[in-house]
Amino acid sequence: PGPAARTAPLRLLYLEDNRVNALLFTEALRMHSDVEPHVVETGAELFERLDELRPDVLVLDAHLPDCNGYEVLARLRTLPGYAAVPAYMCSADAAPEDMARAQQAGFAGYWSKPLDLSRILADLGRLGAGIH
Repeated sequence: PGPAARTAPLRLLYLEDNRVNALLFTEALRMHSDVEPHVVETGAELFERLDELRPDVLVLDAHLPDCNGYEVLARLRTLPGYAAVPAYMCSADAAPEDMARAQQAGFAGYWSKPLDLSRILADLGRLGAGIH
């Protein structure tokens, strides 16, 4: 048996500084009412809005103007309530060593760009979103 079906949408927080990538991602997910995507463009904005958004899952871009996804995840893991929130690395860097580094850093998965929506939906479905 899979995880119990959620009654509320899965709140997803996507840290992405490229507005086109963010728009494509959120528009693709809007077709699925079981996911509620939110986008922030900087690490600073993510930490400012964390208490407001209370994400169930995080998607972190590897390379940002003010930080990188690894630094953000390391800091998140020190905050109360965020030690075990699933996080996915999202990057155009898709070499095996990049994926291994993300796994060692504690990411639940690695989504390479261009994004594979079916893979993303399958991963989110395993987290309990009622996505098929």
